[in-house]
Amino acid sequence: MSDVSMNEIGKMKVGRYIVLNGEPCQITNMSKSAPGKHGHAKYRVDAKNIFTGSKSNVVMTAHQHVQVPNLKKQNAQVLSISDNMAQIMDMETYETFDIEIPEELSGQLESGNTVMYWEIMGKRVLKQKLS
Repeated sequence: MSDVSMNEIGKMKVGRYIVLNGEPCQITNMSKSAPGKHGHAKYRVDAKNIFTGSKSNVVMTAHQHVQVPNLKKQNAQVLSISDNMAQIMDMETYETFDIEIPEELSGQLESGNTVMYWEIMGKRVLKQKLS
């Protein structure tokens, strides 16, 4: 499976994911301007980086294609916690690895918890506690 696919920006919606500046981002706002006399309709897209939270925006014509990251949602079990890092084990492959605990989950995880992580463009990010 490829890390990215292509889609027209005019077919995207708020909440979907696109690649901006080589990083996966979630669309937070989209606005469309009417076509000019000799031009095309344009979209202004505001997006937030999935990993860093930094915001960016871009303006493009409605028929332009953008990269869409393919994300894989996986469940894992927390094995241990050290500061802001957790060692987790994938529940399908039994692979163990360390992953950073995001601020919104800080203090909520303990050994034995089940969590969901996303694998996007070769990187992993912890998204939520399941139990």
